[in-house]
Amino acid sequence: MPDHEWFCERAGDEIARMASAAGAADPASPVPTCPGWTIARLVKHTGIVHRWATRIVSARSPERIEQRDLEAGLPPREAQYAGWLAAGAAPLLAALRSAGPDTALWTWGAEQRSGWWARRMLHETTVHRADAELAAGGWPSVDPLVAADGIEEFLANLPDARRPREHLGSLPAGESVHLHATDCDGEWLIRFGDGTVTWSRGHEKATVAARGPVTALLLLLYGRVPPSAGPLTVFGDEALLRTWQDKTAL
Repeated sequence: MPDHEWFCERAGDEIARMASAAGAADPASPVPTCPGWTIARLVKHTGIVHRWATRIVSARSPERIEQRDLEAGLPPREAQYAGWLAAGAAPLLAALRSAGPDTALWTWGAEQRSGWWARRMLHETTVHRADAELAAGGWPSVDPLVAADGIEEFLANLPDARRPREHLGSLPAGESVHLHATDCDGEWLIRFGDGTVTWSRGHEKATVAARGPVTALLLLLYGRVPPSAGPLTVFGDEALLRTWQDKTAL
């Protein structure tokens, strides 16, 4: 896994890229990959998450801090949201760098340390930056190393993610999904058990396989693009991929 500074640097890059994409868009534009959301709502959500993480890491909090208790400083006009998002980067990165990777504190995942938040903020922002770019009709470009780590971070956190954990038990036990990246060294096997999901790296036969660029696999895993998305090739039970997306959406 990359080191703490790698996650911090790339989180900063992604915040800047998302702010740029949002600043170029109409704040009222819908975001199809987040049904019911506009660009303004997407940016507000992401900026609040950044400030939430900043507060938790800065305070070295051993307990959850509720987002509703934050003073987010949201601007009065939606046209100002992109600048507000960008302004949240410096405090977030300062808090993460000050804490380093191993400070004990609260996270919503199994790993209770500050490094978890650096990794989470990178991938939270990457996917929402992709949402903004998809809303504008583009196809996101994600560094293959970031996208591959994003797949593994998603799978590692899945059992603890609030919404998905309620639905993992309804995935068909004994079935499996194989992801095969064509532009980096990345293959993953996801197995469904009795109420559990396990995963491993490597090439094995599965109920369904998706093959394509690792960015497309990341977006597929997050439910941002359908299995039929242009860059992807699917072998086997495509309906199982759609079931996966329905049950594990974040």
